[in-house]
Amino acid sequence: MDKTETQAELLFSRLKKRFKHLSKWARRTGTNAFRLYDRDIPEIPLVLDLYDDIVSGAIYRRPYEKSEDEEGNWIFAMKEAAGAALGIPEENIFIKERSSIRNRRETGKQYVKMSEKNIYRDVREGELLFRVNLSDYLDTGLFLDARKKRFLIKAKAAGKKLLNLFAYTCSLSAAAAKGGAAQVDSVDLSNTYLEWGKVNFALNRLKGPGGFSFIRDDALNFIREAAEKRQRWDLILLDPPVFSNSNKMKGTLDIKRDYKGLIRRCLSLLSPGGSLYFSTSARGFIFDGALFPGFAIRDLGKELEDEDFRGKRTPLNMEIRKTAAMESCW
Repeated sequence: MDKTETQAELLFSRLKKRFKHLSKWARRTGTNAFRLYDRDIPEIPLVLDLYDDIVSGAIYRRPYEKSEDEEGNWIFAMKEAAGAALGIPEENIFIKERSSIRNRRETGKQYVKMSEKNIYRDVREGELLFRVNLSDYLDTGLFLDARKKRFLIKAKAAGKKLLNLFAYTCSLSAAAAKGGAAQVDSVDLSNTYLEWGKVNFALNRLKGPGGFSFIRDDALNFIREAAEKRQRWDLILLDPPVFSNSNKMKGTLDIKRDYKGLIRRCLSLLSPGGSLYFSTSARGFIFDGALFPGFAIRDLGKELEDEDFRGKRTPLNMEIRKTAAMESCW
């Protein structure tokens, strides 16, 4: 038995075990989508998410030289093993190449449409629904590791004004609106993502007389103008890209370099007693709470870790709360 065959057997066994455990948990949770495999075996650097009858995943660079044919044969063997383990046809398994952060910085590849197969599904999370594209982009339109965050925001949103910066497909905005938010403003540079966000609102039967807005703008520019207008929100969601040099925005954004100023500007837009929820997936990121004296800061990492991501690397999640007494200082 060669190395590829051995790895295919290992993957088959791992997926069978994970699926048996997680499918029971998913039924109890009320979701039909979850992270099934995340580089559990170092020699098999795949990430595989299950959406009903489809697997959407990615391959990371393997740690040795290989020809294009060898890589193609290896991926085929892994898809065959996954299909056998899950009872899913191989044509329902999509594995895309996840390049390095450096490459994505240079090419913007994570935002590029990779095919035109248009394989869609609706993800269920309790009473929430979200549209995902499983075939055409590196990311599907929904971050599964933010599932508990969506539940948290839904629970906190009743009667509140919420601002969602770098809103992506507006899943957190939809969760807030479903939770009874009085106002939800979603800001993103991409018309594609904002239109996708409107689909998510429609799936959840969310309508409002001017209470829900989808704003195409550079988030940094929006924050600046909102400060000049003295606008305030009760809840602000800040989940910026690790790095962005989009030609639609002024300058570049490097979250490790810029997070202090970005967070401080967002804090100035909070109502007394309001909370900023800051997230980042930047590797090696160190959050220094001392940069924000007087604010109540809480690490939400353990609270937001769900069963399918237990023990895995997940985004940093912090709540920074502005007390009423802080208003005179900001």
